[in-house]
Amino acid sequence: MEIAYFLGCIVNNRYPGVEKATRILFDKLGVELKDMEGASCCPAPGVFGSFDQKTWMTIAARNIAIAEEMGDDIVTECNGCFGSLFEANEMLKDNADKKDEVNAILAQTGDHQFQGSVNVRHFAEVLYNDVGLDKIAELFEKPLDLNVAVHYGCHFLKPSAEKQIGDSENPSILDELVEITGAKSVDYQDKQMCCGAGGGLRARDKSVATSFTKEKLDNMTKAGVDCIVDVCPFCHLQFDVGQNEVNEQYGTDYHIPVLHLAQLYGLAMGLNADELTFSAQQQSAEPILKKLGM
Repeated sequence: MEIAYFLGCIVNNRYPGVEKATRILFDKLGVELKDMEGASCCPAPGVFGSFDQKTWMTIAARNIAIAEEMGDDIVTECNGCFGSLFEANEMLKDNADKKDEVNAILAQTGDHQFQGSVNVRHFAEVLYNDVGLDKIAELFEKPLDLNVAVHYGCHFLKPSAEKQIGDSENPSILDELVEITGAKSVDYQDKQMCCGAGGGLRARDKSVATSFTKEKLDNMTKAGVDCIVDVCPFCHLQFDVGQNEVNEQYGTDYHIPVLHLAQLYGLAMGLNADELTFSAQQQSAEPILKKLGM
């Protein structure tokens, strides 16, 4: 299996351990991640798409066209990139006028044309549907004795009718992907609630974004979790950096380790803290590493 790997902006600039764990995981699974030379920001769906749909569609179409020229579907491990590229791809496939409009703009640079020939996939959905839980579990060296707060995020499952990944109100896919490591996915209040960063809220009004994050952290703490596991680098950033912002705004003392699912799998495969670049994160992974004897 070959697939075009869309990195996005945050993974390669802020959390390189996510990319490294992903490449090691997919290599062991026999899935070739092919770099998308010349790819740009997705661009961000909530901010860009809400203010300038034509420019948003054109930039997204250019990224998709790069994968089309490679002959591969796209995989991304960012919910925001997934939402943006998926929506643009489906919109342009269904609307010939918009497709022609976008391609006319792309023709001015002469490098790419959108055809509508590939699909946009999410890292977690590919693992679940194409690879399978049993095959992934074969890679793990020892069970991870952790109580995990799974965070789905807003753009992974929705719009659910179009993405058809799972029930957006009562999903299980990420819980199952976590629990094959031996960890326990702990239920907590308002599990499907936004992390607080989405839709441009973090940039527009950080104090409101932080209030969302605090509510999530309050509920996770009450449930007795050891760490948070997400599948989106922007949610990851909000829980990582945002915990310090919550503490500053509310006088709390939250320091819950935050892992992308790829990093959780990295731990299960025996990768160490340096390989997963936990040092790049503001919330120390030391409490879970100590619990796991790593």
